[in-house]
Amino acid sequence: MANANIGDSISFKREGKSYEGIVKVVRDNSVIVDYGYNEAKDEPLTTIVNHKNYKITKSSS
Repeated sequence: MANANIGDSISFKREGKSYEGIVKVVRDNSVIVDYGYNEAKDEPLTTIVNHKNYKITKSSS
């Protein structure tokens, strides 16, 4: 399985829910993803996802 690149859209699951997000940072074992926006705090929702725990839905290239 290929690892995601910056700008790719990925899907992943957290606590039984499915999410989609955009990869912002790629690390050796994981990616950092923006997957929403918190209006109350005026900041993006970000999380770290292991390479084994996501699927690429749309490639940026």
